[in-house]
Amino acid sequence: MAYAKPRPNIVMITPDFQLQPTLQNEFVKIRPLAAEDFDTLYLVASDPLIWEQHPNKNRYQLEAFQNFFKGAMESGGAFLVFDTQTNETIGSSRFCDAEEDDPSCVAIGYTFLARDHWGSTYNQALKKLMIDHAFRFVDRVVFHIGAENRRSQNAIEKVGAKKVAEIEMEYYGEPSKLNFTYQIDKIAWQPNNTNSAIP
Repeated sequence: MAYAKPRPNIVMITPDFQLQPTLQNEFVKIRPLAAEDFDTLYLVASDPLIWEQHPNKNRYQLEAFQNFFKGAMESGGAFLVFDTQTNETIGSSRFCDAEEDDPSCVAIGYTFLARDHWGSTYNQALKKLMIDHAFRFVDRVVFHIGAENRRSQNAIEKVGAKKVAEIEMEYYGEPSKLNFTYQIDKIAWQPNNTNSAIP
């Protein structure tokens, strides 16, 4: 098992990478997270069941979510996620450092969605939107998922990611926990996926 350093809060990847584009497809739309989004996003995040299998189960609490949101804003890679059809705020995600000294790799993480948007449709649409964008700039995308978060592990496996490692890692302002690392390679992704992002 590997041990990761505390996650840097500023993404350190290729300088050409557009960290916060506004993108959409048939199901989801993402735009850069803004400070004024706190209350709207906390309405979604305050559901304890969203975090039931997450390593940091207290993010539904105001103080814990304030830390989460602070890290999101400082990261420079966070998004607010909307339902394309209703324009309803349904969650957040971000591009973040992959814990490697490799500018050709980026992580997608800190993702959560409202429970009424759980299931394959919206999560897969969000991941595809972000992965398609990432592969314009990098060769590998990784995901760090809590060892007990079987729901998210199943979801990322459906997208096509493969488990490649187990690591102890610290999220922003949170204690170290065991995570599984999943990876998707550009060479494996492109033959089966077309870019549906609409800038």
